[in-house]
Amino acid sequence: MWERFFYCLKQTKMEQIYVFDTTLRDGEQVPGCQLNTLEKIEVAKALERLGVDVIEAGFPVSSPGDFKSVVEISKAVTWPVICALTRAVEKDIEVAAEALQYAKRKRIHTGIGTSDYHIRYKFQSTPEEIIEQAVKAVKYARRFTDDVEFYAEDAGRTNNEYLARVVEAVVKAGATVVNIPDTTGYCFPAEYGAKIKYLVDHVDLKDAILSTHCHQDLGMATANTLSGVLNGARQVEVTLNGIGERAGNTALEEVVMALKSHPEQGFETHINTHEIYPTSRLVSSLMSMPVQANKAIVGRNAFAHSSGIHQDGVLKNVETYEIINPQDVGIRDNSIVLTARSGRAALKNRLSTLGVTLHAEELDKAYQKFLELADKKKNIHDEDLLALIGKDAEAQRIQVEYLQVVSGIDVRNVASVGLKIAGERFEASASGNGPVDAAIKAVKHIIRREMIIQEFLIQAIDRGSDDTGKVHMHVEYKDQVYYGFSANTDIIAASVEAFIDAVNKFEEA
Repeated sequence: MWERFFYCLKQTKMEQIYVFDTTLRDGEQVPGCQLNTLEKIEVAKALERLGVDVIEAGFPVSSPGDFKSVVEISKAVTWPVICALTRAVEKDIEVAAEALQYAKRKRIHTGIGTSDYHIRYKFQSTPEEIIEQAVKAVKYARRFTDDVEFYAEDAGRTNNEYLARVVEAVVKAGATVVNIPDTTGYCFPAEYGAKIKYLVDHVDLKDAILSTHCHQDLGMATANTLSGVLNGARQVEVTLNGIGERAGNTALEEVVMALKSHPEQGFETHINTHEIYPTSRLVSSLMSMPVQANKAIVGRNAFAHSSGIHQDGVLKNVETYEIINPQDVGIRDNSIVLTARSGRAALKNRLSTLGVTLHAEELDKAYQKFLELADKKKNIHDEDLLALIGKDAEAQRIQVEYLQVVSGIDVRNVASVGLKIAGERFEASASGNGPVDAAIKAVKHIIRREMIIQEFLIQAIDRGSDDTGKVHMHVEYKDQVYYGFSANTDIIAASVEAFIDAVNKFEEA
């Protein structure tokens, strides 16, 4: 009974960390990553499903497009607070209030620079005048909403004693949240944490909370944000994939999963972590900004293992080398990548997924051949393994006999496909949104299975328009994912062959 009591007591002590997402404002400041209003609404709805507490929807006074986006997002989103950014200028605040008129829950985010660099060179002002302007802006914003956040721009390089004076003044003026940005990404984690602690210890915050907003210029945004949380901040300002001005902002997925991975620290968020990866992919796609392969949590290699020692450990127990279950962030499973560093366990596991079982002696021989091949090839694919153990690709149940495609500008894209399935010939034609889509649809007409292409990657092996193209395809069938691969100088043919390669695997399963 007492164990249960103390367990319940511990659960009630978890402190809430509010997630303020600024993907649509700070994140969108990346050159070439601007979204139109419909795309912003799509992202905002995804952020709502993700469970963020606050969506910073834009900077309304900056452009008619930003103003419209804040209006439409306010209409489309229900649960999160919708926030609009302003300078400490009355006109900015008025425009923001107008843009937020349809928001169910709204916040005005106003502020001004507080470092010597900003006061002297940006504003040609004095410390006292800056405090006066900050207080005036907060009081004016409170005319339009009870939820006002103040940002002390370049707080990372602001003297702590002066920063405390600013924070105390804006809290007295009515600020409900005070943002302490490390605008230039300058601070070390201990330094930024100490800054937050200084404010907690020296300012009467009343009911206001402190917020982090850290940039990635020196690669310490996540570390600084977590240091801020450990020292008293209760809101984190983040973006999906860490996108943002210059080197970017604090990555939402990193902070959320760091807190979740360390429950002993006593913090929790409202984030539905299973939506992290789908939302990351959506933002990457709409902003045409690929996620680097080794990006923490959401990168292609975040749960990939190529070292033989690591692969052996993961195959025995994933917790040997994984502190996060990939399914917790919306990724189906980890990935065992075959390279010259892979061991017998990884080879045996991969062959098993291909439906091949080898005895110990056969596996030893296959492994020696595999190492010789791996020293010559950068990547080892399924067809390489099948050829290596002597399984003829011609024995596959489904084979492409012919492919004919008509495509072009202002021409209907049509594909005709002939397949040989277990010795019997089948033909079909289909139109589609481009030649590859038409060809895949024609194949589906013949095979008639409920299949979903989860991932479709095309890569050039070398360079030039006559180069061989590699196609990797992940196809979902009955809640299982099967991998297909092909290489061909005709990228349409390679796409169809890769699709058939994946289909063969679940037809044989």
